[in-house]
Amino acid sequence: MSDVTRRELLAGAGIAAGSLALGFPGRELFALQENGVLPAPNRPALGAAPRPCTAIILGHGGRGGLYGYYAGQMPDTLKIVGVAEPLEYRRTACVNNHKIEAANTFTTWEHVFDRPKFADAVIVTTQDRMHYEPTMRALEMGYDVLLEKPIAPSWKECNDILKLAQAKGRIVGVCHVLRYSPFNVQIKAVIESGMIGDVVSVQHIEPIWHLHFSHSYVRGPWRREDLATPSLLAKSCHDLDLINWWMDEPVKAVSSFGGLRTFHKRNAPAGAPRFCMDGCPHRESCIYHAEDVYVNKKRWSTHHIETPDRSEESIRSKLRRGQYGQCVYQADNTVNDHQVVNMLYRSGATAAFSMEAMTSYGGRRTRIMGTKGDIVGDERYLDVATFNDEKRIRWDVEATGQDLSGHGGGDQRMTADWAQAVVRNDPSFLVTKLEDAMESHRVGYAAVTSSKEGGRLVTL
Repeated sequence: MSDVTRRELLAGAGIAAGSLALGFPGRELFALQENGVLPAPNRPALGAAPRPCTAIILGHGGRGGLYGYYAGQMPDTLKIVGVAEPLEYRRTACVNNHKIEAANTFTTWEHVFDRPKFADAVIVTTQDRMHYEPTMRALEMGYDVLLEKPIAPSWKECNDILKLAQAKGRIVGVCHVLRYSPFNVQIKAVIESGMIGDVVSVQHIEPIWHLHFSHSYVRGPWRREDLATPSLLAKSCHDLDLINWWMDEPVKAVSSFGGLRTFHKRNAPAGAPRFCMDGCPHRESCIYHAEDVYVNKKRWSTHHIETPDRSEESIRSKLRRGQYGQCVYQADNTVNDHQVVNMLYRSGATAAFSMEAMTSYGGRRTRIMGTKGDIVGDERYLDVATFNDEKRIRWDVEATGQDLSGHGGGDQRMTADWAQAVVRNDPSFLVTKLEDAMESHRVGYAAVTSSKEGGRLVTL
């Protein structure tokens, strides 16, 4: 048989290359039904808590402060009765917000456990490298725990926490809040209904946004593995958890590639000083100039810049020689700014996840392919297409009128469920139990190993 090019083949069929005459009527093949009805989530309302869960915050930073804020929003469900925080202005803010007694106020988490147990639970929102020890101490003393992601900085330590929690019969909720956002809950409901058949594959991306990444993972606390955890675990373990929740089956094998491509010394502009405010000649053209990001243009929050005086001059003084004032191309960051993870599940289904720093936008993008239909979502609109009737339903989470603040509404819902689980001594109230969260960390640490070994297939 003679060689035939694609163009010749199409011409022989009477079709010009690139035409739609093959019967493919464009990008969207199925008719769209706006505001269609989808299967309802099977999640009964919890009802009122029998009493407030009393909790101690260990680390009153961004996340600790957020859970404290939710306690103020639902005082019949959660009450903050203690705090451990080394920075005085943050500690004082927590004390004032919750009227915490002086005896229950501490500078470090260790001091909390010098006293007999005085609350139902602790909320561990210390830095990633400080999750393991306070969680273990809390479990030993009989506290239940709300543990910010990631669980711990090593797979062994994750297992230690699980074993101790089981031995002590304690409830540990992991802050995998994406399982609680109404958007993701609706995707789960569609899958469970059988509307798209069996899941064949998933494509999911977390676009971090380049400026967010430069703040948190180049200049911020999560910039180095030895100070925190790999960026895949620190930023995206709850995305791996979300995919596993949708799939509802174990992962058999993982491969991964990733690296530090953009925020690296090899990309530093010629003549750029280590600190932006030392007269950088590229200031006018650099979108990451620290003084502009944090003060002049206020493109990012200064919450992480530790100064009790929140004045602009105090912020500038910290930027002159502090970590947030560094040139993003000359900082001491080591974590990946991009990573892809491929997962093979027990049934033969597959999933591909991408963690991406260099995006102009945030908001996760998801595609789920099933045997009878597919799902396309962007954290607002959810399109569900079914093959048998060639229809496509569009569902808008914003049209539901629900509170979507904080990870799409997941933060407060997770906090409320955890508090109810503690006061009722019933872990079934949790969608984010420790046992379930372990699977995402097992996959995450396997992916880190794979990426460091050139993409080697890791069997689980």
